[in-house]
Amino acid sequence: MSIELKKVVTKSDLKKFIKFPYKHYSGNKYWVPPLLMDEYRNLDTAKNPALEFCEAQYWLAYKNNELVGRIAGIINKRYDEKVGKKIARFGYIEFIDDVEVSQKLFEAVENWAKEKECESIHGPLGFTDMDPEGMLIEGFEEIPTIATIYNYPYYPAHVEKYGYRKDIDWLEYELVPPKNIPEKVERIAKAVFERYHLKMLEVKKAKDLLPYAHEIFHVLNKAYENIYGFVPLSEKQIDLYVKQYFGFIKPGFVPVVLNEKGEVVAFGITMPSLSKAFQKAKGKLFPFGFIHILKALKKNDRVDLYLTGVRPDYQDKGVNALMMYEINKIYIANNISYAESNPELESNTKVQAQWRHYEGRQHKRRRCYLKPL
Repeated sequence: MSIELKKVVTKSDLKKFIKFPYKHYSGNKYWVPPLLMDEYRNLDTAKNPALEFCEAQYWLAYKNNELVGRIAGIINKRYDEKVGKKIARFGYIEFIDDVEVSQKLFEAVENWAKEKECESIHGPLGFTDMDPEGMLIEGFEEIPTIATIYNYPYYPAHVEKYGYRKDIDWLEYELVPPKNIPEKVERIAKAVFERYHLKMLEVKKAKDLLPYAHEIFHVLNKAYENIYGFVPLSEKQIDLYVKQYFGFIKPGFVPVVLNEKGEVVAFGITMPSLSKAFQKAKGKLFPFGFIHILKALKKNDRVDLYLTGVRPDYQDKGVNALMMYEINKIYIANNISYAESNPELESNTKVQAQWRHYEGRQHKRRRCYLKPL
């Protein structure tokens, strides 16, 4: 029977689009369900501030009247202006192992991109670099972090069947933090503190970080300016991310470096792993999901390193080593056995060099595909 494709138009359609993965991965022990409220906030075009500079269209695929797939088409106009090309994105893609289904989904998003006069399409990507990105191509038997995508092993073969080729890969590492900080690292960190008159922000509660939250994202904008796919976040987006993520922040796990003027020059956001807690929550904070999350925040020997950033005028001055020194202190103080690096570009050798003092393994790889239109 033929595949029927339907554009997402109504709230009911959007609900089906958002909830499809929860059925699609039902019983899969590796998939980590995102919080439904975050998915609604991100995918509702009336609520996501990125839609001020992005165009988006979503599709649902049906076979025998059963929902069997979904895909989103996105055009980030700011990104296109940055690279000087008109490039579309595909994202939020899910489908059963059926080539007729995946073909229809890609045809829909490609035809839409052509109508918008795009010269190519790449993905999977979200609206911004803060959204999960990259299709998993290695590490299908690893539990992802809450900041990443999981997909079935058959996905890459489908994508490549339709002419998509590698554009860039992200690598992920599972690391074993050292039990003692190497003397050389400690010595360098202390020297950097003294030379540039730096100090650590001392906070006891999450709310103590809030006055610095926007400045942290401003440093992020500057530090990530030349990263693949990145577009600086707007103030409205920053407001959203502060509201969305800072409620989960555990202040002792977020080192922030200040200069003598009290300005943020570097930060690291590392958190107890919430992957298993999110699996137990099944996409909902209430009535019991938040309990699993609170337990994971309180007692956990595994952490996820989400973001680190150093203001450009403080880069290549040893501040990065200082940050790793502070993060190591956190891991040792909290008896952390494992740390997940989260995705980092395979070309980012500076970041990968950070892990030379760690035991560990490169256990996941995800890919952004590109296809000329």
